[in-house]
Order: sequence, then structure tokens, then C-alpha cells
Amino acid sequence: MSVGPDPASTMDPRDFAYSVVIPVYNSAPLVGDTVRALVAMFAEQGLRHQVVLVNDGSRDESWAVISDLARTHEHVVAVNLLKNYGQHHANLAGLRETTGDFVVTMDDDGQNPADQVPLLIGAAMRGHDVVFGEFARKQAAGYRRLGSTLIGMVNRRIFAQPADLTVSNFRILRRDVVDRICASRTAHPYLTGQALMYSSHRANVTVRHEPRAFGASTYSLPRILRLVMTILFSYSSFPLRFLAAVGFGVAGLAFVLGAFYLVTGLVTDTRVEGWTTIAVLLSIFNGFTIGLLSMLGEYVVRTLNAVSAQDTYHVLERVG
Repeated sequence: MSVGPDPASTMDPRDFAYSVVIPVYNSAPLVGDTVRALVAMFAEQGLRHQVVLVNDGSRDESWAVISDLARTHEHVVAVNLLKNYGQHHANLAGLRETTGDFVVTMDDDGQNPADQVPLLIGAAMRGHDVVFGEFARKQAAGYRRLGSTLIGMVNRRIFAQPADLTVSNFRILRRDVVDRICASRTAHPYLTGQALMYSSHRANVTVRHEPRAFGASTYSLPRILRLVMTILFSYSSFPLRFLAAVGFGVAGLAFVLGAFYLVTGLVTDTRVEGWTTIAVLLSIFNGFTIGLLSMLGEYVVRTLNAVSAQDTYHVLERVG
């Protein structure tokens, strides 16, 4: 029988090591301050730590900044990806570099302050295997909040996200959850959904969310919509089965229509020679075609899931 976390039993944070994964994309002016604040926080707390920075094909000087950080800080690792693969691929690359008992994922722009990480750690010490930061007030554009709402709806349907749980990219994962995510075979990693799939005791902790100090977020509305489509088609058969149901429904109507025209042609005279034959044959063949395409789509999705590539990114260089 599974036993939930015991709030009265709190572990000592100093008994564990912590890794922080930060995907970096065009954040040369910001990421240095973020990393230095993290390193100072861990030193002040007396916690063993590792910071993994993953350059996701930045077009600015981000790689030069984070590789220099890795050379000057012994607990910092910098990974340079071959090209821009996206935030979730970069996070997965970072997870596979981590060695900590607990892994924190956060953004590179300073909106997740370093002094909020101990709040995640404190909640994890109460026995939770995944803790999501819930922002007291999210500093984001209206379309970002709309996108979060839409993704939340998808998460609740596909990954059974509890109604009282708020997810975010600022989270802490226990090592066993990280190992399950790293071992999963999918061509389209989605860490939030995988964290929900591979955990059993999740929680929220309220954290502060700072305004972005420089530039604008690269998460546009089209990128959010693409993420929603990726989640739907990579982790759920709902779109296929919905269209398959529509296909079988249309096929059924086609058969009924064909039978109707057949009976009508037998009992009444038609003004157009051959009309009944053409209508019946088209209805039958189109119905069979739609039904077969629906079933083939089901098998294609199952085959794609079975042969999904495990290597969804390529590392160009490591420092640290």
C-alpha cells in the first residue's frame, strides 16, 4: 500500500545533494547573475550543489558566458547543444547531466529568484517526490496566462493533473522521478507531463515571481499552441480516436444512405439512368475508405510510439 508524505516527519536538507538545471536561450545579459545568486545561496545554506546550464542554440553570447561560469565555478557545468531544440529537450539534456538527489529546474532570466529555491527544497523534505512552485503573482503577458490555462486543461485530461495542483517550470524532482524521465523513450519530451506521470506525491509551494529584468520572453502564442499540439499528439490518442469516431460515424451514415438509395431504386422509378448504382457504390466504397483510414491511423500512432527515437538532441561541447 502506498503511504503519502508525513508532514510531521521532515528530512534534513543537508543530508542530500542538489542539482539545478537551467536551459539558456539568448540570455547573455541575465544568466550570469542568476547563476551567481544560486551559488551564493547554496553556499550560505551549506548545501552540496551542482548547477547545469544548457545552451539551447542561443544566437547571442550565452555560450561564452556560461562556459566561462563553468570554468570559474567548480560546481557549474555548461552544455552546448548543436542547435535550438526547445526548452523541454534542453531540460532533458540537463537532467541527464545531473548527479543530485534532488533536481530543481528553473528559467534563465531571473524570474525564479535563487532565494525561492529553499522553499522548494523544504517542501521536498516533507516527503513529496515532485514540488511545483506556485507563483503568488505571475509576471507575464496576458497571452502567457491564457496559454498556461490551456496547457493546464490539457494536463488535467492527459496526465490526470489534480484540480488543486498548479504546475510550472520552477519545480523540484526527486532522483527516482528524474531517472524515470531520463529513461523514457519519446521523441517529444514534455517534463511537466512526465513529472506528473512518474510521481505519486506532488505538492505546491507559493513562491515569488520577479519581472523580467531585460528583454522579452521568447515564448510566443504560436509556440504555446505548438506545445499544446505536441502534447496532444505525443502523449494522447484522443485526437486520433475522436477523428476515428467521426470517420466510423460518417461510414455508418454512408452505408445507411447507400441502403436507402438501393431500396428507393428497387421500389420506385428514377429519372436519371444509373443514379442508384453510382450513389450506392460511392456510399459503400467511401464508407470503407474512411473506416480503413481511421484504423490505419490507430496503427500508425502505435508504431510511432514504439519506435520513437531516444536521442532527441545532440551535444556539441561540455565544460565543467
